Amino acid sequence: MHSYWFWIGPFPIRSYSTIFALAFLLGLGVTMYFAKVFGEKGDTEHWWNMAPMILIFGIAGARFWQVFFFDWPFYEHHLGQIVAVWNGGLSIQGGIVGGVAAGIWYLRRHNRSILLFADMAAPGILLGQSIGRDADFMNGSAYGAPNPHGFGVVFPPGTLANEQYGLHPLWPAVIWEGMADVILFAILLVLFQRKKGWPVGFAFIYYLVTYNIVRFFMEIMRGDSPRFALGWDAAQYTAVVSVVVGLALGVWIFRKNRTNRLGYTHSQADESPPTT
Repeated sequence: MHSYWFWIGPFPIRSYSTIFALAFLLGLGVTMYFAKVFGEKGDTEHWWNMAPMILIFGIAGARFWQVFFFDWPFYEHHLGQIVAVWNGGLSIQGGIVGGVAAGIWYLRRHNRSILLFADMAAPGILLGQSIGRDADFMNGSAYGAPNPHGFGVVFPPGTLANEQYGLHPLWPAVIWEGMADVILFAILLVLFQRKKGWPVGFAFIYYLVTYNIVRFFMEIMRGDSPRFALGWDAAQYTAVVSVVVGLALGVWIFRKNRTNRLGYTHSQADESPPTT
């Protein structure tokens, strides 16, 4: 684990910030590709326009979630650290809430399909999250609970994990979650290839449900968040709500949105029957 790559004079080049930026850019690149595959002319331009807004609101939502839902017992005594996002401490789930809110606001103003744009983004979100977990691991700011069997990751001095647990091996929950994101990303690509004509909104629902199921179980092995009723942490409660919302949205889409199928542009869908 290396929190810093190198220093330029007194200024550190942090691994967390650079890997986070890489995750966002690669995720955006994948999104641009699917905008060309599933979208209409001009949709990539909309993504370029939205990207800075989604980034800003995503970071704001991620920080809000982390501070007030995950680590408030720490931040209530260290208020000056709330804005120090460069030290780590960004919640994926909060980032999705903030980014989605910004996207909905923009797309409603420009009369674009919210569900279609969400589908374009789903693969890129999964890929970006997997890389973002590498940032957490390098920074030592997201980590597992102690593993009584002696197997796990030992974080070096200077990391939050080491401050809390010393040299005790910790469950590699963050690494496993990043690997699961890659698997979910690959499965989604296979689904796109094997069957076209999924209802618009399917890809984002797939992301919302499958990722949060994985996240719920990975959190059992985490050791960096306070526990509440049922022994769950904030991420698990958020995951349960997200799965319920995703399933409800999926039922609605499959019942009400049968004529609008992913894999065609809107103009193509008007001219051609959906492929099943």
